[in-house]
Amino acid sequence: MDKKALYESVLLQASGLIEPGLKPVSLFANITALLKQNIPYLSWCGFYLKNEDRSLYLGPFQGLVATTHIPFEKGVCGKAAREEKTVIVEDVHAFPGHIACDAGSQSEIVVPLLHHGILLGVLDLDSYDHAAFDTIDQYYLERLMQQVVESLS
Repeated sequence: MDKKALYESVLLQASGLIEPGLKPVSLFANITALLKQNIPYLSWCGFYLKNEDRSLYLGPFQGLVATTHIPFEKGVCGKAAREEKTVIVEDVHAFPGHIACDAGSQSEIVVPLLHHGILLGVLDLDSYDHAAFDTIDQYYLERLMQQVVESLS
């Protein structure tokens, strides 16, 4: 599998989903569906959106039921939100404070969604494969989140 070609296709398809005036929840829902349908090693994909109390709440997603509330102090999503940077975890079972919604999950990547330097939430992707995510995923997912944020302006 050529990850770069896969993600280039995803970015192209994502540009077709973005339209002026689209409500964020609709865009987020379609982005999660796009990723889940096109990235074969994903087991779960979704957005967690920022609450005013330094926590995240569950937004649109694709996959099994999920945790609905995550404090910034907990889990991979909390770390990415707190530090406002992408976090890649090769083995979630070795990550202190990992929040396990699906016991089958092995690895995770969480990308912050920043709009003019303000955290709106995070994109969370899980895989049943160990070390499924790398810097290629990070590069393209950060580009995708940039596309998403620019559409919100």
